[in-house]
Amino acid sequence: MNSPEPKPADAAHNPQKSAVLVIDDEPALLDVFAAALSPYFEVTTAGSVREAEFILHKKTFKVVIADHLMPGGNGMSFLVRAREEHPHMQRVLVTGYMKPEMLLRSVNEAALFRYLLKPVSVAELIKVVQDAAKLHDQSVGAG
Repeated sequence: MNSPEPKPADAAHNPQKSAVLVIDDEPALLDVFAAALSPYFEVTTAGSVREAEFILHKKTFKVVIADHLMPGGNGMSFLVRAREEHPHMQRVLVTGYMKPEMLLRSVNEAALFRYLLKPVSVAELIKVVQDAAKLHDQSVGAG
């Protein structure tokens, strides 16, 4: 990567990192996302929608990043359900394609903070998650 990465400004001001949940059925991609985000956030990973739902019942997250197409459930449906149970948690969908009807559903039903098209750049991922964490803080009155 030649592009400069965002500095962990939040980590300097707040020693307690924001919690982020990353869901993807590809272990290599989970590792890349976790490695990119861990200097800035407390990262928890899940390899399936079922595992992510279990984790969400145990812990609170500021941001959740979900892959769209996974065996055993898709990220969009998961994010729609997550919105109902955790309205302040910001939702980011990662997808290899975005059909117009899927974009409309993501806006209307899942109220996504953003969607990212694969391949996702590390710098973009970090920036989007930092912005989402800030919005979460503002929405709960902590910012």
